[in-house]
Amino acid sequence: MSQFTILVFAASNSTQSINKRFAMHAASVLQDELKAPVEIEAIDLNDYEMPIYSPQREGSDGVPQQAHTFFEKIGNADGLIIAFAEHNGSYTAAFKNLFDWASRIEMKVYQGKPMVLLATSPGPGGGQNVLKTAVEAVPHFGGHVSGSLSVGPFEKKFDQSTDRLVTADDASALRDALQAFHDALDR
Repeated sequence: MSQFTILVFAASNSTQSINKRFAMHAASVLQDELKAPVEIEAIDLNDYEMPIYSPQREGSDGVPQQAHTFFEKIGNADGLIIAFAEHNGSYTAAFKNLFDWASRIEMKVYQGKPMVLLATSPGPGGGQNVLKTAVEAVPHFGGHVSGSLSVGPFEKKFDQSTDRLVTADDASALRDALQAFHDALDR
């Protein structure tokens, strides 16, 4: 059985990101409960901060090294788990800027990788708007969505002392999404 490298991150630059906790929980379910032969590489968007994208900046300075590093990390991974924070119904500015820069290297930023897309928020919507946007957009940028899940409100659905989902329905939905992801990795 092959060992797979999974790139895991929250599409947020919050140092207290609940989406990072959710993404890392998903990675642990994949490893510990589903016994998938995976190596987890977690990254933090704060390590990829760069000027706001503009065509003029790209023309004069080129694409920043951080965007190249991010793009290479995706390329070196076998699959991705991304948890999207929702700011005003959409992507965070930190993620959108990084994505915009990476897309200047290659429009197919996700490079044909299978992906699990997640979202959570303090509100009852659980980041459903940003997740819907991501699920619809990812195929246009070279990603294959194997599963997705939105959970909210975070404080009621996630036990922060154990870093686990509270309800059996949410835990089962996450396992189903991750099983489909594992099956896609094995193809």
